[in-house]
Order: sequence, then structure tokens, then C-alpha cells
Amino acid sequence: MNRALALVLTAALASAASLSQAQTSATQVKSWAAGCANCHGTNGQAEKGMPPLAGKNAADMTEKLLAYKSGAAPSTIMTQLAKGYTDDQLKAIAGYFAVQKK
Repeated sequence: MNRALALVLTAALASAASLSQAQTSATQVKSWAAGCANCHGTNGQAEKGMPPLAGKNAADMTEKLLAYKSGAAPSTIMTQLAKGYTDDQLKAIAGYFAVQKK
């Protein structure tokens, strides 16, 4: 009986975890993206000397962020920052900036 209960609870928790990940709100994504504002400006509209993120291609940005995360792309701080997010979170952040006005 205990084993059956454990299996049911495990399945329920796994289901709840995937459901919560699938329902990431726009507010949550905006919150993650806000961390980029210190260097890349509010909504990705950077000042001189820093690359803007607003309006960039989401797929290209995701690829670059994942390269930072893995260490494949050289950087000063982006590798450390990217490691703080899951791949799905980085994809969501890239999508957020892609739809911002340049």
C-alpha cells in the first residue's frame, strides 16, 4: 500500500511541476528580463557601448545565451549570468526582448 501511495504522489508532483512550468506568466518572464536592464537598458534599449537587445531575433539570441551558458561563447560576465537560468527561461527571455521596440 505504501508503494502504491508513493507512486501516486510522485506522479502527482511530476504533473504539477510540468504544469507550473508550462504556465510561466508574462510577468515572470518580464521579471527575469529585468535583470538584463543594468547593462542592456530598460526593455533592451541600451545606451552607447552596450549591445541593445530590443527587437533582436529570438532564435539567434537564444542560441547566443545558451552558448554563454555552456561556456562556448567568450564573455566577461554573461557566462555567469546565463548559468543562473534554465534553457527554457533563457528562451523566454530572448522571446521577451524580440518583441520589444527598437
